[in-house]
Amino acid sequence: MTTLVESEEHQALRKAVASFARTHHDLGNRQLWQAAAKLGYIGVNLPETHGGGGGGITELSLVLEELGAAGNPLLMMIVSPAICGTVIARFGTEEQKREWLPALADGSRLMAFGITEPDAGSNSHRITTTARKDGADWLLTGRKVFVSGVDIADATLVVGRTEDARTGRLKPCLFIVPRDAEGFSRRPIDMELNAEEKQFELVLDDVRLPAEALVGDEDAGLLQLFAGLNPERIMTAAFAIGMGRHALTRAIEYARERTVWDTPIGAHQAIAHPLAQAHIDLELARLMMQKAAHLYDAGDDVGAGEAANMAKYAAGEACVKAVDQAVHTLGGNGLTREFGLARLITAARVARIAPVSREMILNYVSHQTLGLPKSY
Repeated sequence: MTTLVESEEHQALRKAVASFARTHHDLGNRQLWQAAAKLGYIGVNLPETHGGGGGGITELSLVLEELGAAGNPLLMMIVSPAICGTVIARFGTEEQKREWLPALADGSRLMAFGITEPDAGSNSHRITTTARKDGADWLLTGRKVFVSGVDIADATLVVGRTEDARTGRLKPCLFIVPRDAEGFSRRPIDMELNAEEKQFELVLDDVRLPAEALVGDEDAGLLQLFAGLNPERIMTAAFAIGMGRHALTRAIEYARERTVWDTPIGAHQAIAHPLAQAHIDLELARLMMQKAAHLYDAGDDVGAGEAANMAKYAAGEACVKAVDQAVHTLGGNGLTREFGLARLITAARVARIAPVSREMILNYVSHQTLGLPKSY
């Protein structure tokens, strides 16, 4: 059952992370990552038996939200512990768990995630990166785009496809590709978005991988893939909610202090009401995010899939509105580097676009939830 009120334990974690984020706001992302990992925040969702905190996506999303609310969102939390850590913890071999989970938890290693392709877009069934057997090894060939943090990651969890020997159809599978693997190259994508985590295009040219690079069962790839995508959507919601809260906080502070004609501008309903609406939207999005996280941690992958998509949609919309209203509240100051809000105008759109567009989420809800026919 989903609880609507956070437990005392979760409230304490939220308070601790918020305090940590405020006192470490001047660190770069890598230093912040290591400091957070030292306190157990980065690996809070990973199994205790492999160096993690023994929590779930509920706790990890809480951490990311509070870091974002303090102006320090760590994009790679969506990727390394949430997607890659979850997939390895649930489906990896014992050797893969021993090698990767403690290192992901303590911050000493990072893992990127490669699924998007130039011609596939949001359609994971059109992925053309293929893996074929060569003796005991695998040969992986294909291209990926918009892969975050490959330059700082020790390996990339790559989604490919293998041929089913019984049907001849291609089925998804996941491989751990080391950053220095022969035939594995990367090219930075020139983004207008100014973020520490850079985006890359990857080329895999007959990358030879040992049998143990395959994560889990060759025949369970689709299950493994979606086990990582639900946490990705939940964590993207946390990323967006944190960013929206940060923008809203700056706007509220400004509206309380900025005085025109002897009255703080926050006293005017034209300023106050839109900020109140932004707060309401963020709180509603957080409730759906918490529901999705609880369902996922309870093992309800189907229920979590629906809620995670809804949470990601709601949070993306709420974040964009909060950022826009924050900038408008500050007027010209909202576009200055001093107040740090203008950069969020572009960043906020990420939650609308990635990892899946809001239109594809509407497709998902209309088909899966409402039972309407597909147009494709």
